[in-house]
Amino acid sequence: MTWEEMRAHCLAKPGAWQDEPWEGDVVVKVGTKIFAFLGQESGSSVGVKCGQNREAADEWLLRYPEDASVMAYIGRSGWNTLRIGGAIPDDELLESVDASYDTVVSKLPKRDRPATPSQ
Repeated sequence: MTWEEMRAHCLAKPGAWQDEPWEGDVVVKVGTKIFAFLGQESGSSVGVKCGQNREAADEWLLRYPEDASVMAYIGRSGWNTLRIGGAIPDDELLESVDASYDTVVSKLPKRDRPATPSQ
């Protein structure tokens, strides 16, 4: 999987849009909330919400000690950085983005949630 493929997957989510709140650092948001940190275009990782808390997110660190790490600053809230192109299978990376998106959307006020095809 490439950075561009990961970016495209993120942007395909309902209501997703790209932002660059810090020069050179790409994030993908739904509403006003970030659900994926993509960093630099030449990057090889994605930052996602991997659990409701640090303990739940630690499962990734145990399963992929070389390719998963606690995100700086927000890691205590269940955010991890997952390496693209390492031992983590592409389908698990995509599932982690999907779960991060779902978690962030569930925390948005109902009026700010994107419409889905079933709604």
